[in-house]
Amino acid sequence: MSETNLFLRFGVAMFIGILIGMQREIAFDEPNRELPTGVRTFALLGLLGCAAAMIGEQLGEAWVFVGILAIPGLFLAVNYFADIEYGKTGLTTEVSAVLTMLIGALAYWNFLTLAVALGVVTTALLTLKFEMHRFAQKVTRQDVYSTLKFAVITAIVLPVLPNEAYGPGMLKIFNPFKIWLLVVFISGISFAGYVLMKFVGARRGIGLTGFLGGLASSTAVTLSFAHRSRDEENLGPTFALAIILAWTVMFARVIIEVAAVNSQLIRLIWLPIVAPIVVGFLYCFYLYRKQKSAEKGHEFAFANPFELRPAIKFGLIFTLVLLISKLAQTFGGNHGIYASSFLAGLADVDAIALSMAELSLGAATVDSSTAAHAIIFAAIANTLAKGGIVVLGGAPSVRRAILPGMLAMIASSIVVLMLIEM
Repeated sequence: MSETNLFLRFGVAMFIGILIGMQREIAFDEPNRELPTGVRTFALLGLLGCAAAMIGEQLGEAWVFVGILAIPGLFLAVNYFADIEYGKTGLTTEVSAVLTMLIGALAYWNFLTLAVALGVVTTALLTLKFEMHRFAQKVTRQDVYSTLKFAVITAIVLPVLPNEAYGPGMLKIFNPFKIWLLVVFISGISFAGYVLMKFVGARRGIGLTGFLGGLASSTAVTLSFAHRSRDEENLGPTFALAIILAWTVMFARVIIEVAAVNSQLIRLIWLPIVAPIVVGFLYCFYLYRKQKSAEKGHEFAFANPFELRPAIKFGLIFTLVLLISKLAQTFGGNHGIYASSFLAGLADVDAIALSMAELSLGAATVDSSTAAHAIIFAAIANTLAKGGIVVLGGAPSVRRAILPGMLAMIASSIVVLMLIEM
């Protein structure tokens, strides 16, 4: 090992120790108090872990490494029991110190990327103490059960599903593993939005709720805010802002979904999909400037998206879309696919986006251009359907605020698509 490489490993160990140590000192926020484990101690612990790993390697004895780390471990144990005498409990600092030594050892063993990642994650977890406690207080027993259900269908069901296509003749398109993988993927996107809403809280603003809600379900945002607008019509522009923002996020979500399954398809859909995203954000900015008051009451809540029934429902819809698309292509050509995609998009754009991306991948059963058009038509249809929800269920003030933005978003996508075709 060169001297430069050796110094790099010890430098990484010391840097991580300083990083964690600084966080610990800031967390205590007692400048006049001499902390038993501050920034200097943590820096030394990182160096000690690195040195212990080197000495153990040089002597060829693992017990030497363990014995060296046991000495500061004993001091940390004494400090812990001393704190208990003063009524202070908690092992966070002690565990952080031990982890710092182990990270230092990883740095010497040349797991530098892992060592840095662990150091950053450890510092982040220590820093987000209050936010994580607040988040944990918002988690319900039902949230835990629902998340466990999702963990089961992800970590247990998915690995045992066969990864091969089934079906008669030309309809040999049903791959249980891929279908369930896409169920996991779309549910994961919904979960990301749900966790963010739990973390930041919906009371910070209707607009923020619309953005986060769009990650979970733009249709849910539309239904909820359209219904609420009847009782609070004076907040029409604010509700419209949240709804349009959720729709805009839906278009962005389509790009992410397609990119995850078939990245080659992005080059064909990105302009007609990005156009309504840009228009949507611009219209949201206009509504934001127009609204005169912020939302100060009421909570807007989502059901946990990890319920088993919605996940299975999505899998069935996705499978049905695959079948309909294949039959439509066989008996109706491209026009059949476009019609089926538009009709299915009225209910669920995610299933169309993922199925078209899958069918146009590899030994494609649907050509890329047809798949791209089908996805765009489905997104437009879904936007029209949600616009219908607003027209039928929303207050007049929301309808007036929503319709120009909806028409502009749809028109931008169609115009861009026509320009590309010319």
